[in-house]
Amino acid sequence: MNKISVLLADDHTLVRQGLKALLTAEGDMEIIAEAEDGREAVALAKKTLPQVVVMDIAMPMMNGRDATRQIVRNCPETKVVVLSSYSDDACVRELLEAGATGFLMKQTASTELSNAIRQARRGARVLSPDIIRRMKAQGNGAFMEGGLSGKLAELTDREIEVLKIIAEGLSNREIAVRLGISIKTVEKHRQQVMNKLNIHEVAGLTRYALSQGLVEKKVPVGV
Repeated sequence: MNKISVLLADDHTLVRQGLKALLTAEGDMEIIAEAEDGREAVALAKKTLPQVVVMDIAMPMMNGRDATRQIVRNCPETKVVVLSSYSDDACVRELLEAGATGFLMKQTASTELSNAIRQARRGARVLSPDIIRRMKAQGNGAFMEGGLSGKLAELTDREIEVLKIIAEGLSNREIAVRLGISIKTVEKHRQQVMNKLNIHEVAGLTRYALSQGLVEKKVPVGV
């Protein structure tokens, strides 16, 4: 089983040690780097290309917001989950606008962080329940629903990969060659994607992938 690679960014050694112990115990996660300030987090992210960065906000040299912005720009495949003691609305909005996939409170890390990392890796937005309640009350649904939609978040990593390639206009045979799997397996994944998204034509899948930001360049919808 391929483990989720995680970079921890927090200026408190004890916090990093606690998070490392917590996540390592999950069995499907691996801490590949640790940073004690924002600048180091950016440098290590570029060097190690983690799948997920767990980011503190208040750090020396460079704060978590600026570090998040640089990591998202330099490492587009890396997801950032903010873990902080601060959760006022302005702070949450700034970090999400900077490109963070999730925002959790440190007080709930022991129960929420592991699953949040798994969801964030797949592109789903993850927020602490208190933050969700506040945003609902204020009508800020757009921030809650950023990243992959609920249906898309149900897809497996392989299904998302197949969806991306379908949106590029490749045939089942071409997808099979690229991924090194059989055409039969591609057809199975393709059908699962269609069933889960309730979209049953290529043009619709392509439009959906574009709307979710899974493909960078717009391709002809009718392929």
